[in-house]
Amino acid sequence: MTEKMHGIIEEISLDAATFHSETFQPTYINFLFGKNGAGKSTVAKAFEDPAALRWQAGVNPDNYTILVYNQDFINNNFATYGNLPGVFTLSQENVEIREQIDAKTVERDATVIDGKAAAGDRDQKKAELEPLLATFQTTCWDYTEAVRKAFDKTQNGKKKKAQFTDEVLSGHHAAVHHSIEDISALYDIAYDPNARNYSLFKISADLTGTFDMSGQDLLGKAITSSSDTDFARFMKAIKATDWVKAGHATYAKHADGKCPFCQQALPESFEQDIAECFDEQYQLDIAALQAFQTAYIEKMQQLLALYQANLTDVFPKADTKEYEKKLAQLETCITTNLQRIADKLASPAKSVELKDTDSLIDEIDDLVAAINKLIQANNEIVSTKHDKQLECFRMVWEEIQFILKDEVAAYTKSKKEIEDAVGKLDKKVRELQQKYKDLSREITDLNAKVVNTKMTVDSINAHLTDSGFEGFRLQEKTGVKGVYEVIREDGNVAENLSEGERNFIAFLYFYHVVRGSRSEKDAGKDKIVVIDDPVSSMDSSALFIVSALVREMLGVCSNNVRLEDHEYEGTYIKQMFILTHNAFFHREITYNMVGHYRYVSFYKVNKKNNISTLEHCVEPAKKVSEKDRNYNPVKNSYSALWEEYDKLDTPIPLMNVIRRILEYYFLQLCGYESDELCRIVLEDNKEKFMTEVAGGAPDYTKFHLAQAMLSYIKRSDSFNDGLHFVDESIDCQQYKDAFWIIFDAMNQTQHYYMMMNERDQ
Repeated sequence: MTEKMHGIIEEISLDAATFHSETFQPTYINFLFGKNGAGKSTVAKAFEDPAALRWQAGVNPDNYTILVYNQDFINNNFATYGNLPGVFTLSQENVEIREQIDAKTVERDATVIDGKAAAGDRDQKKAELEPLLATFQTTCWDYTEAVRKAFDKTQNGKKKKAQFTDEVLSGHHAAVHHSIEDISALYDIAYDPNARNYSLFKISADLTGTFDMSGQDLLGKAITSSSDTDFARFMKAIKATDWVKAGHATYAKHADGKCPFCQQALPESFEQDIAECFDEQYQLDIAALQAFQTAYIEKMQQLLALYQANLTDVFPKADTKEYEKKLAQLETCITTNLQRIADKLASPAKSVELKDTDSLIDEIDDLVAAINKLIQANNEIVSTKHDKQLECFRMVWEEIQFILKDEVAAYTKSKKEIEDAVGKLDKKVRELQQKYKDLSREITDLNAKVVNTKMTVDSINAHLTDSGFEGFRLQEKTGVKGVYEVIREDGNVAENLSEGERNFIAFLYFYHVVRGSRSEKDAGKDKIVVIDDPVSSMDSSALFIVSALVREMLGVCSNNVRLEDHEYEGTYIKQMFILTHNAFFHREITYNMVGHYRYVSFYKVNKKNNISTLEHCVEPAKKVSEKDRNYNPVKNSYSALWEEYDKLDTPIPLMNVIRRILEYYFLQLCGYESDELCRIVLEDNKEKFMTEVAGGAPDYTKFHLAQAMLSYIKRSDSFNDGLHFVDESIDCQQYKDAFWIIFDAMNQTQHYYMMMNERDQ
């Protein structure tokens, strides 16, 4: 599909009066047709609003002059006929200065080209920053994924690639390596909303109270009596001292004077004999051993209770498995020792040894110290939570910077290289822009030396004469540079001009403004031309001249995109917009424009329910082999015939349309006699209709079709048998082929292609 060529102004937004958020993308030449009140004037006024216009990239609007011909232009310039602003044109004088102007204009044009090239190079180089940054963002994001996820709460506000990368490049963080374990220990508490203080574990040294442990030394000593009585010697002989002492301690108070074994009465001296069996030291040792037992039990119970209490509110991060294991071992050890102490008391002469509890207690105290270190660290963080969060945030970002230090250095280096190159190119662009301004100023200064208004006055007066307008003319105002007057034959400033006269002078003046400039500083600027209903109240002569002048301006604008066929000189009109409701004027200026699809566009301005819209007049291609094409919303009957011809696909209607086209064009417009037309086509060019058939006679089907087509326009009032010759078995394309051959035979293929909206092939 052929693409449209956008003009210098590549988009116009319409959001005023009856238009609502309507936009269109104009080409170089744009025709807008619509009835009065449809909204054409609103389109013309849009050019007064810079916000409504979107220019091509790299185009400076200050380098162009937008000229709008509408009722406002007429009112503003013809409020009084004695002070019409002058139009300056270059005179034929001072050849040397003109050569300087031409040379500087060429240099300025070259500067524009160089400036655009430099700006393009700059923008292209600058565009490298975007993919460079995108790649760097992805690298940063991927390389730090584990850290970011592990310490998510330090990433608030930085959880998108762009935000994260901005922080990396901010320069706020140094690159310092931290172990993940250290960061985690701080992060898990500082960012835990449930974090709180925990009590420290107590150790054995925290045990309170006084315990008499002096009897412990007796455990390994045999406690025996030193008495020398007969009874004592007897007990020692039978080794029953401990047994007797234990039995006496157990049963003496319940014996009732009888032996607990034989139940015989005990001698009155029994208690004295027993007492004499155990001397005083023996008694003291037993008492000390009993006191030790009591103290040991109390101390160990309190110690176990102290250690057990540590497990009532444990810091979750503390691992107490080993602590609990050692505590269980201590309990077992204490139980064993209590049994051994009891055994000693039961057999004082027996030597016993307690299991080592001190080592276990030391081990438990060491474990407590390690646990307390964790608890103290937690409590310290909790007590200064805000500061610790900041510290953790710093550590995380320092670790991120450490991970990315090589990538940041590489990116920074590449970015600087690109920015340096962009800076040099931007400097070149600014230098060329300044050169353009300097050259423009020099051209303006030179123009001031050679511009005049006389040529414009003479040209406008000549057009007035040619169009039949009599009784007034333009002249330069005496003593006032650059001002015109409309003068009657009596020498007075004209008054009460008719609307047609006023509008015609206004358009002639506008035409010369387009060709020249209304101020010396605007000399040499290219133009964007907008013409809104220029033929209002004009007679046919004026309309004919206005149409010719508009076609000239269209030709100048076309020179910007056409490489050849330049009917008019110059390229100073860069874009045109013609708006009208006059069908005749529209047809006059568009008759040869429809086929230029790429740089010409047609629009119909519609209004329904007080809402205006633009209808782009384009027929989309129906087949791959075809192409999109413009269509003119205003058609005369002849154009309508061609449109009907193009669409018909049945023989009888197609033949009727073909005959009407041939008659109108060749007989009425070209002036051929029907006999002459038939002779040239059917006799002089008969071979063009013949199709060779291998091994057989030539096929003259197309020749017979041409005879049938021409037979209709050949007759006068007599009946002709060929009038209704239509073979419906023949494909319509064969009819169209024969029709084309007729135009080819008459050397009129250019007209055929024009009416079919095609270019010469």
